[in-house]
Amino acid sequence: VQLQASGGGLVQAGGSLRLSCAASGSSNAIGWYRQTPGKQRELVAAISSGGSTKYADSVKGRFTISRDNAKNTVSLQMNSLKPEDTAVYYCNLGFWESSGYYRMDYWGKGTQVTVSS
Repeated sequence: VQLQASGGGLVQAGGSLRLSCAASGSSNAIGWYRQTPGKQRELVAAISSGGSTKYADSVKGRFTISRDNAKNTVSLQMNSLKPEDTAVYYCNLGFWESSGYYRMDYWGKGTQVTVSS
């Protein structure tokens, strides 16, 4: 299984960015996590193979996760970005149960998102 993340960059507060994660070898659920120095990775959003979604409260209404099963790609559209969204973002391969998303130890390379005020 390989996960290849792309996107990210520098944007002003209120702007938008789009992250993509291409998964080869699996059509499992995918999650996007983010991490800032000194903190644990936190789940930002996740999507099941069937399209069920889950969001962190801090991004609800601003971020949208979607997937293209034909291309095995998951995207994270991030709108109305805030300086506190600044972090390294990682995509993760996991599995989905009725209680939500559970990560496995498959990670894509992190991509930096920086939101300036």
